[in-house]
Amino acid sequence: QVQLVQSGGGLAQVGDSLTLSCVVSGRTSTAHSVAWFRQAPGKEREFVGASWRNTGNTYVADSMKGRFAIVRDKAQNTIHLQMSSLKIEDTGVYFCAAGDRIILSSLRRPSAYDIWGQGTQVTVSS
Repeated sequence: QVQLVQSGGGLAQVGDSLTLSCVVSGRTSTAHSVAWFRQAPGKEREFVGASWRNTGNTYVADSMKGRFAIVRDKAQNTIHLQMSSLKIEDTGVYFCAAGDRIILSSLRRPSAYDIWGQGTQVTVSS
């Protein structure tokens, strides 16, 4: 079984930077894909980006590209979500999620992921 433990987040002002971290433990070999999602109040969970264990590749959704980056720390089994130039609309609960061999067409679907972190609140104010 895979466990995901998140850290980071909190309060920020517009334009600030924050980094969220997701530590992957347990049967890490089955956490082939690790993604970040976020959920604003009253909205559906939104795909932020993903990383792949075997290639080390990362991908960020177009709407956040240029401001967000996903960085893998292979030695620490940690996936970081680096967020910069934060906007008020970035406010929400951020989740990391893991799945094994998720096909590209399902990458953005929360239902494709088996294991979820506990979530961490990010609040951006003006």
